[in-house]
Amino acid sequence: QVQLVESGGGLVQPGGSLRLSCAASGSIFSIYAMGWYRQAPGKQRELVAILTSSGLKTILDSVKGRFTISRDNVKNTVYLQMNSLKPDDTAVYYCTAVQRSVTYWGQGTQVIVSS
Repeated sequence: QVQLVESGGGLVQPGGSLRLSCAASGSIFSIYAMGWYRQAPGKQRELVAILTSSGLKTILDSVKGRFTISRDNVKNTVYLQMNSLKPDDTAVYYCTAVQRSVTYWGQGTQVIVSS
C-alpha cells in the first residue's frame, strides 16, 4: 500500500502561483510514476502532469509553459509548480502514484483562482 498526502492548495488571484506537494509513504518500492490530476466542478477528472521514474513527462497542453512537475526521489515527493494561474485552473487537484498495476490517489487539495 502507498499513502499519498498532498499539501499546498489554496486561494490565489489570477496570475499568481502555487506549489503543490505530494509525499508518498508506505510500500513505495517500485513506484513507476507520480503525478497530478484535477477535477473541476461538473467536469471529468483530467491528467495535469505525470512523471515516470525514468524522467518521462506528460503535461496537459493547456498548462504547458505555466506548470512544472518535479520529483524528489530522496523525499519520495512530487511537486507541481503552478505559475500564471487562471480561473480555469480552479479544481481539486489529486496526487497519483502508479505501482505495478495499481494506481493510488491522494485525498485531493483545492485550488481556487479568483480575484
